[in-house]
Amino acid sequence: CKDVPITRANDVIFGYTAANDVSARTAQRGDSTWARGKGFDTSTPLGPFLITVDDEEFTPEDAAISCRVNGQVRQDANTSAMVFSIAELISYVSHVCSLLPGDVILTGTPAGVGPLHDGDQVSVEIAGIGTLTNPVFRRD
Repeated sequence: CKDVPITRANDVIFGYTAANDVSARTAQRGDSTWARGKGFDTSTPLGPFLITVDDEEFTPEDAAISCRVNGQVRQDANTSAMVFSIAELISYVSHVCSLLPGDVILTGTPAGVGPLHDGDQVSVEIAGIGTLTNPVFRRD
């Protein structure tokens, strides 16, 4: 899709999932864009499930989201607090570039980001989707 008006954004959504948007801050700070800091092979795990738009039990505009590191809550919010709606984000991105089947748009993250360390375990949970849990390993 390309140049999607906000009023038609829901027509181009296949589904929703959780993402762990990991950033390599040292690489990110060294560049003028975030591409390298967010572009490593293991930077953006997705899952554990994909909820399709026809799942009436999931409400993307009002879903509790949280992130825990080693069991401690780092982020706790709701999608209702997003600065831009999902439809606005899709419209904006589709005016910048074409969106193809399989493309993923991450919608941002609540306050509470922080450093991760070798051996940590990160759990991202979205009510109605599930919990995505990933171990953190330092790659030498």
